[in-house]
Amino acid sequence: MKKWLFVLLLAGVLACSENELQEPVFHADTNPEKLSDWGQVVSTNEQLVLARDVTPYDLNTPLFSDYAHKLRTVWLPAGTSAEYREDEVFEFPVGTVITKTFYYNVDGQQNSKQVLKTLALEGLPDNALPLQNVRLIETRILARRKDGWVALPYVWNQDQTEAILKRAGDIKRLTLVAADSETEFAYLVPDTNQCAGCHATNNTTRKIQPIGPKARHLNRDFAYSNGSENQLVRWQNVSILKDAPAPLLAGKNAVWTDERESLEARTRAYLDANCSHCHNKVGPADTSGLHLEPSDPIGPNFGICKLPIAAGTGTGGRQFGIVPGDPDQSIFSYRVESDNPAEMMPELGRALVHTEGAALIRKWIAQLEGSCGASL
Repeated sequence: MKKWLFVLLLAGVLACSENELQEPVFHADTNPEKLSDWGQVVSTNEQLVLARDVTPYDLNTPLFSDYAHKLRTVWLPAGTSAEYREDEVFEFPVGTVITKTFYYNVDGQQNSKQVLKTLALEGLPDNALPLQNVRLIETRILARRKDGWVALPYVWNQDQTEAILKRAGDIKRLTLVAADSETEFAYLVPDTNQCAGCHATNNTTRKIQPIGPKARHLNRDFAYSNGSENQLVRWQNVSILKDAPAPLLAGKNAVWTDERESLEARTRAYLDANCSHCHNKVGPADTSGLHLEPSDPIGPNFGICKLPIAAGTGTGGRQFGIVPGDPDQSIFSYRVESDNPAEMMPELGRALVHTEGAALIRKWIAQLEGSCGASL
């Protein structure tokens, strides 16, 4: 009798714990002031907790954002699935909510302006991000409404208990602390127009859409709380994606830091993640004639011996996008190594130079063969 009583009590406790999980909410036509009103990620008990059926994910090679780490999540209404697309962003149904939370590791002082240059946390233990040594900065919402996607930036308060909608964006004065240096910088939380500027990847339609959820970015393992699994497989297993091929048959970007991959594959993955959402045949930078998607051949339209178009001071006085074997004469190197807003690339989303990314591009250019002729 006592044994069965214990089992019943335990079942009741588990049921209560299950019921206490936050329920995600989709707002079809209103923009809540508080992030918690979306119910996707919630700060509670010194943790940033994922709500029921919210799935975390990561990318093979992510966009650089001033060394901030990112917790990405996706949630779809029950009974719906995204449709697989081979090279494009998956087609998500109305009601989908995607979040991206930007954070830094800190040395036990969340309210300090000092943030650490560190590696990201591996996976999400029990689907929660511990906040004891983390400084939350912002969470961006992408919501798929009937008329299309909407992008909304939410900024976290000092106590890390809530994030508030900031349509006009915000600026956070921070100091990035590395092993041998400290660098002050202004972290920019984009306003709604700047969000649209990056996420309107088709310069003709100017419609906002996600950038990251593509097969080539997602085709990797993720350390879930119940074990590691390929993300494309997991998404199908939990019915948020349909008609995806086996991972071996899907596209896959290299991990830019994985030296087991070829230098070219790592560099192209880096340029894809950081540049191709603008630099593609229909993107906001379509008039530049610079196309940096993985399917684009390495040639003049990829920057090889390419004269710039309306780059102004962004050329650094250099003549060609990429001069094979000579990063010091290549505009590519100049722009990614600059922190001047009038010259740097990408134009938005960073205040700091990504030293390691710039070094990768420099190394790749240095080993390219060929020349740009006597005009150099």
